[in-house]
Amino acid sequence: MKFLIVGDVCGRPGREAFRKYVPELKKEHNIDVVVVNGENIAGGRGISRKTLDEIYRAGADIVTSGNHIWDQKEIVSFIDDEPFLIRPANYPEGAPGKGYCIYPFKAKNIGVINVSGRTFMPPMDCPFQKVDEILKEIKNQCDIILVDIHAEATSEKIAMGFYLDGRVTCVVGTHTHVQTADNRILPKGTAYISDLGMVGPYNSSLGINVNNAIDKFITCRPVRFEMAEGPNIFSAVVLELAEDNSVKSFERILFNEE
Repeated sequence: MKFLIVGDVCGRPGREAFRKYVPELKKEHNIDVVVVNGENIAGGRGISRKTLDEIYRAGADIVTSGNHIWDQKEIVSFIDDEPFLIRPANYPEGAPGKGYCIYPFKAKNIGVINVSGRTFMPPMDCPFQKVDEILKEIKNQCDIILVDIHAEATSEKIAMGFYLDGRVTCVVGTHTHVQTADNRILPKGTAYISDLGMVGPYNSSLGINVNNAIDKFITCRPVRFEMAEGPNIFSAVVLELAEDNSVKSFERILFNEE
């Protein structure tokens, strides 16, 4: 069984790159399931009904998110009705949506859990304790479990990887928009990477016009961010599992159109 797990898709350029590369990769690698972080698909901030439908049509099966999940106000009108759109599970009790889903594929159930880190991130409940709670609930229902930790600090993501090693199939980091070169299989068999990277404008500051970012850093004043234009980058991993659901291979994909 093969998964394509795609990094943070940023705005219209990211959606265009997603539409371009995902169908090709599904054919080339015989991909069964596509998981993508979509928290930046609507203008770089949040998820709208239109943009969510667009990436579903392009091949997404499961959509994770992060700290920008609420940036488009309309999200609250449909997030509870989307079975395979998830937000960080460690938001306080009562938040709309859900922090995990179980995706049926042929004879297998695939659990996907989304949590947010806390280092240099908005205040949240403990992601480690929250994952433990969810695993108690779903581990006997799922054949495969994937975790997206949306976090700033690589130290926190690496800690989560080792904390879950041998208990889940795969842990991927998102949020920093720069693909890390540390894809590996941990000692107890869990696939791990600190950050999947980004799908969006290559000549940018994490998808944003570089001049906007420079102004922000120089002036320390509020700046209106705009999506960058130009050639795109596409960042993802291909996770291949053996018949017994153990990790067979875990390889990075990085396309730079420049």
